[in-house]
Amino acid sequence: MNLHTPSDAVGSKPEELVPSRYALRIGEIDVLVVSDGVLPLPSKMLAHNADPAVRAAWLHDMFLPPDAFDWALNVVMVRSGGKTILIDAGLGSDPDLHLPRAGQTIKRLEAAGIDLASVTDVVLTHMHMDHVGGLLVDGVKERLRPDLRIHVAAAEVKFWEAPDFTRTDMPQGFPDALRATAKRFANEYRNNLRTFDEQHEVAPGVVVRRTGGHTPGHSVVRMASGGEALTFAGDAVFTVGFDQPEWHNGFEHDPEEAARVRIRLLRELAESGELLVATHMPFPSIGHVAVAGEAFRWVPAFWDY
Repeated sequence: MNLHTPSDAVGSKPEELVPSRYALRIGEIDVLVVSDGVLPLPSKMLAHNADPAVRAAWLHDMFLPPDAFDWALNVVMVRSGGKTILIDAGLGSDPDLHLPRAGQTIKRLEAAGIDLASVTDVVLTHMHMDHVGGLLVDGVKERLRPDLRIHVAAAEVKFWEAPDFTRTDMPQGFPDALRATAKRFANEYRNNLRTFDEQHEVAPGVVVRRTGGHTPGHSVVRMASGGEALTFAGDAVFTVGFDQPEWHNGFEHDPEEAARVRIRLLRELAESGELLVATHMPFPSIGHVAVAGEAFRWVPAFWDY
C-alpha cells in the first residue's frame, strides 16, 4: 500500500475533527507523520535550568499556559526499498499515569489502512515509554511479523539495564514508569532487537545515527532521496529549543550533552535547508530551521494538499 493513498474502507473516526496523519514524499521515499496524541506535562519540564520568570515570559509570548500544556507526540511511517518502517511507536497505555489522550498510534495506523503485519522494521530513537509503549499494547505483538527487526543503539539497550535518573527533573511516578516500560520492552522484544553502535542504514536512503544526549543511545533518522532529505529528530529538539537551545528539558539524562546535540543538529539543518520532524513538535511537525542571531527560528512547512 502506498502511504499516500488513504484506505477506502477505513477512515478517521467521525469524532476526530482534526487531522492525525500527514503524508509527504522525500524523493522516492514515502513518509507518513502520525500523531500519537498529546501528553499534558508541567511547563517546568521545558526548562528546569531556566529562571522561572524568563520561562514564564517565554510561555506568555508563545501564548502557552503558564503551568502545564499539551506536548505533541508524533511517530513516522516510512516506505523505502520494499521495506515498511515504523520510527518510534508512541506511548501505548499506562493506566497509572492517566494519559488518555496519548497512545493513539496503533488506532491511527489502522485508520490509515496500514496493516501491522506489513511493518518489516521498527527504528527506536530511544527507549522512553512514549517511544516504545505502542509495541506493548495488548494484542499488538501477535499482529507483528515474527521476523520484525527493531533497530536501536546498543548504548540505549545497555543504559536501560540500570538507568540513572540523577540529572533528570520529572514529575513523580515517571522514572518508575520509564524504568518498568523499558525493562518490559527489552524482555518482550529481545529476539527482535538489531543493535548498532553509531550508524546504520535501515533501508535505501534511511539512516539512523546515534547522537546521545537525551539518553545515551538517543538517535535521529535521516531520510534522503532524489536530492531531498528529512530528519526525524526524536527528542533532540523541542519547541523551546529554537529560541533557547541551552534550556534543559526534564527528561534529558545528560542535559549539557543534549544541548550540544541540539545545537549541532539545528546548525546542520539550518545550513542544509533540509526538513525536520520531531516527536514533540506540534503536529505535523514538518518544517525548516533558520538561524536567528545566536539562536534559531522554526519555519513550519506549508501544508501540501
